[in-house]
Amino acid sequence: MTTTPSGPPGPPDPSAPSGRKRRRTQTRTPNWNIPQLEEWGLSQVQQRLLVIVGSVAGVLVAAVAVTFAISTIGNDFVPERATAAAISTQPRPDAYRGWVSPKLFAPIARIDADPTPLTAKDVFGEKTLKEGGVTLKLSGTKLDTDCSAVIWSQELADRLAEAGCTQALRGTYRSADGRYVAQYTLLNLRDTESADGLVQSLNATYRGGWVQVPSGTPLFPTGGHTEASGHAMGHYAGLVWIGRADGAEPGPRDDFVSLSLAVRRAEKAVFRRVVAVGPAGG
Repeated sequence: MTTTPSGPPGPPDPSAPSGRKRRRTQTRTPNWNIPQLEEWGLSQVQQRLLVIVGSVAGVLVAAVAVTFAISTIGNDFVPERATAAAISTQPRPDAYRGWVSPKLFAPIARIDADPTPLTAKDVFGEKTLKEGGVTLKLSGTKLDTDCSAVIWSQELADRLAEAGCTQALRGTYRSADGRYVAQYTLLNLRDTESADGLVQSLNATYRGGWVQVPSGTPLFPTGGHTEASGHAMGHYAGLVWIGRADGAEPGPRDDFVSLSLAVRRAEKAVFRRVVAVGPAGG
């Protein structure tokens, strides 16, 4: 008699009774607002990416995986760089975009060609700035030669030191109708490469480190919606920070484009430096 060797069992017969009915798993809507990740400075988009990465890898709860995922999505901020308390009490923008220096600022590509320090009057001499239907009134100014004093992240302080920051000038504004608030910060750096690198690096790290409003000048409500942009101009970097005075997100009646352009009129001081140096670079 020939014995047929037994092999591995085949797939189950779909027509055979299953014996026990499987329970259907209810689909849950993911919650992308995770308090701990919010404290770490991650936006909801970044939180969603982090959860996806963690779910695929199966190690979301592992601290090493969390740290790796944070760096993978482009935000190299970790809790040790700034405390959760600092993040929760310091306003920061909800959106940011950085722009490198246009060629027209080539004459002031290096601070060597433009060595005279700026004054608060140079940058904030105009008390009223207008663009479209927006009118801004200057409410305060502050000039610091210690650039680390104007920000709340040690990582950003280190980056400013590497960029050779010698001055940080801040001006705060409120619109004439009381609807908007804004701050403009101008940083005097070593060269264009440093300015470009700073405004571009903030694309990934702005939620983990940002400029402060001068003490004694309440401006942006804690937890309110604000937006920002960074503009390299030769060896200078300008940071625009805008929002509604009530902290609400912009609606159909809000013109944040005109608001941003209005506060950037403070950059006339940089254009005057280009003219003074001349196209030959000095």
